[in-house]
Amino acid sequence: MPWTNQGNGGPWGPRGSNGGDGGTGDDDGGSWGRRGPGGGSQGPDIEDLLRRGQDRIRGFLPGNFGGKGISLVLLILLALWLGSGFYTIAPEEQGVVLRFGEYYKTTQPGLNYHFPYPVETVIKVAVLTVRRVEIGFRTGSERTRTPTRNIDDESLMLTGDENIIDVNFVVQWALKDAAAFTFNIRNSAQTVKDAAESAMREVIG
Repeated sequence: MPWTNQGNGGPWGPRGSNGGDGGTGDDDGGSWGRRGPGGGSQGPDIEDLLRRGQDRIRGFLPGNFGGKGISLVLLILLALWLGSGFYTIAPEEQGVVLRFGEYYKTTQPGLNYHFPYPVETVIKVAVLTVRRVEIGFRTGSERTRTPTRNIDDESLMLTGDENIIDVNFVVQWALKDAAAFTFNIRNSAQTVKDAAESAMREVIG
């Protein structure tokens, strides 16, 4: 080839001043060009990806949108995302805020704010609602025409003098700590029911 006999470093122009006759400059340059991910040769690829992303965004926008227009759209989207973090807690509720899936804080009734999903989420828990657990029976439903029925496994209890009695009772309860209720109790109704049955059997026995 013609350029190989002219000593000018090939078609890419003259060699650097540090190369000398030994050609060390060319060898260093070649090894630099073959570096793996993170080397200097990856820069143009990243820039090319950024340019492609901007071109795709421009494809959805009118032709007169430039870099400032894209920045404005991104700012509007960011503002809408941040604005979606406002939420209201009702007077009978508490809000349990999770940050990246872990408990962060408990919020009280009124207007509150949290970083929108996926940073934070809110679980609303009715703490003032009176809950009801029936033990020994189940109330019927007029809507489904289901009669009240007795639950012998719950209602029949043995007294201290070895007599069997039939006891039906109702437990009403409400929450005090929404966070403890959310994370520490898996089945709240069953937990209250078991505790009430145990207490009643202790009193009767």
